[in-house]
Amino acid sequence: MNQDQLRKEIATTGYDVLYGAKKHFATYDLVEKAPGWITIATLGIGIYALFVPALNNRYLAAAVLLVGVASIYFNQFQSQSDKYAKAGGELIGKYGALRGLYGHVVSRAAGESVDDLEGEYKKILASSQTVYLHRHIFLSDWYAHYKIFWQAQISWLDDELKFKFWRDKIPLSLSAAVVVLFLALIWVGFCTSIGFPNCG
Repeated sequence: MNQDQLRKEIATTGYDVLYGAKKHFATYDLVEKAPGWITIATLGIGIYALFVPALNNRYLAAAVLLVGVASIYFNQFQSQSDKYAKAGGELIGKYGALRGLYGHVVSRAAGESVDDLEGEYKKILASSQTVYLHRHIFLSDWYAHYKIFWQAQISWLDDELKFKFWRDKIPLSLSAAVVVLFLALIWVGFCTSIGFPNCG
């Protein structure tokens, strides 16, 4: 493997490892924080519903109850939340090792052998693949993308992989959800404008 190929391999694996780390941290964050957010939100809506007539309706009550029931879903992950934090930390360590290795490859003179660095890369790759937990919480993909592209310093990855906004930085499922929501709003607006409110 030559220097250019090794740089590309390290950057690609670096992104995969960082994504894995952020997905583990996203699952941990959601499991630890979401039940509290849900409790505060449902309690606040319940209190305001006592004296704000617009909030005192069965549709909102059903929605609040549904959100409350969703907290049961979070409890499935609660007992293992520390495992997600630990795996995320280990993967961040692997990511740091890959970033350092990438720097060593870049600093080598053109045409110089990188066989020793390739061997080190393969060791980091093999050790990182044993860390992943395979079951993650709903929306952890979206949160992981946010953590990578809006919180983390990834300029070295971007230099090598040339991330595109819509292709890489926005999850496909988020784009699809936004399109569906937009079309639903247009449909509701159309139905309302023609005076046919039950068409949806």
